[in-house]
Amino acid sequence: MKKQRIVVKIGSNVLTRQDGKVDLTRISALTDQVAWLVGQGHEVILVSSGAVACGRGELTPRHKLDTVAQRQLYSALGQAKLINHYYNLFREYGLHVAQVLTMKESFATRNEYLNQRACMTVMLENGVIPIVNENDTVSITELMFTDNDELSGLIASMMDADILILLSNVDGIYDGPPASPDSHLISRIEPGRDLSGCIQSGKSQFGRGGMGTKSGIARKVADEGIRVVIANGTRPDILPQLLCHPESTPHTEFVPSADTPSGVKKWIAHSESFAKGRLHINSQAAARLCGDEATSLLMVGVTRVEGDFDEGDIVSIIDPDGRRIGVGRACYDSATARRLTGAHNVRPVVHYDYLYLEN
Repeated sequence: MKKQRIVVKIGSNVLTRQDGKVDLTRISALTDQVAWLVGQGHEVILVSSGAVACGRGELTPRHKLDTVAQRQLYSALGQAKLINHYYNLFREYGLHVAQVLTMKESFATRNEYLNQRACMTVMLENGVIPIVNENDTVSITELMFTDNDELSGLIASMMDADILILLSNVDGIYDGPPASPDSHLISRIEPGRDLSGCIQSGKSQFGRGGMGTKSGIARKVADEGIRVVIANGTRPDILPQLLCHPESTPHTEFVPSADTPSGVKKWIAHSESFAKGRLHINSQAAARLCGDEATSLLMVGVTRVEGDFDEGDIVSIIDPDGRRIGVGRACYDSATARRLTGAHNVRPVVHYDYLYLEN
């Protein structure tokens, strides 16, 4: 079996019981499976929900709290408890774990992004399993990840993973409502397949996202050359089964693109929520960018500049119909870009090497 770098995301609905408290039996079973992966020579990064569920069982608030305050309180209490569970369970296998708490804004600049990558790389090089979660104690609503699906996709991309496994409480993506007997599991999703008729709206019971979030993240990560699998984390031995007997194990696989973007483009691909400005472009520039040839965005194709940004900040690129077609790293600050709007014979406002176009 080929040795691989695997990111495993365990969702809230996998680790949480019906009463909203953490399922310790499930944590123990998944720990056994991750230990098996490591024993096979794989490198594993674990993105784990469950802190809020752990904290929820610790106390009853003295007065009514809003949603953000509840999450901050329970996650602060529960994160220590959750990592302690993992520490004790992995220690039985002689494995070391390390807690990595991060926030969405920690990925906003290239330096912070590379610092986090270096931190987790040295852990893996020393046989340590990083256990990653969002730092809900200091994140506020507008700066939070959609849920840990988004975080795990960013981690998989940042760490050049071979596989991202998203464990939920369903087997994968169906061609209709999962509960309907007429629906069938989609086992393989090729690049470019339209899933709009398959994805049901709504959020999971205990998480912040849903299958729409999972499919969007899965597609983006697969486009970066990483295999993505959505599977049911409540099934016995799901991780060994996915690796050893994938043909007989229910799951949905997003087939990775054959073209792998550079590390910088991977970072930019996940940076649209950090965009500080918008570059509106004309139809000719849009056609060139979306064509087959590698092309930078020139100032002559820019019709309007929105927002205030510095050189090096992330900006969105908007076509004449108002659709965002890409994101990139600005080569000018906003004041200079406004002054040069429509200008010929100046350097690109977004160079191709720092440009990511959305499919």
